Amino acid sequence: MTDAWRDPDTGLLDDAYFRVSLPTRVAAARRVLRPLTVVVFTVIEDEGDGVRWCPPDLAEAVSRGLLALLRESDVSCRLLDGGFGLILEQTADDGAVWTIERFRRTLAEERGESLVLWAGVASYPTHGLDADELLAAAERARTAAREWGRTRIEVAAAEPSESW
Repeated sequence: MTDAWRDPDTGLLDDAYFRVSLPTRVAAARRVLRPLTVVVFTVIEDEGDGVRWCPPDLAEAVSRGLLALLRESDVSCRLLDGGFGLILEQTADDGAVWTIERFRRTLAEERGESLVLWAGVASYPTHGLDADELLAAAERARTAAREWGRTRIEVAAAEPSESW
């Protein structure tokens, strides 16, 4: 993979790659009738005297942790908003929650209790039938998680499709 698709601060794939590859990954999941889950998350350090929105050393720790935890077929990206995005193939929402929680615990052991993670999880086909629906559902779930103030992993609400 060329550096053109890489975030220079973390070495992860970038936001453009995430947005280009998601529709193809959803189409492949639809074709083989397998689940696929999108996770968007934000990591901050809340040290009491102020919030540090994923400083470079934390972003590097996130990158190392994701690369160590995820499978080769999974996609991990740095998003334009400073957060991170995951595409987890053949993974339902419960498996994604387990994965992101395991990642959070590992990162918290390394970085300490000041770490806060807000994650939104959305799965095909439960939370959306195309890439735009899935990403929007995951973003709404991340927003809901952030409203709690402390660490939270939120699964998107299943919304009935118009075709049902």
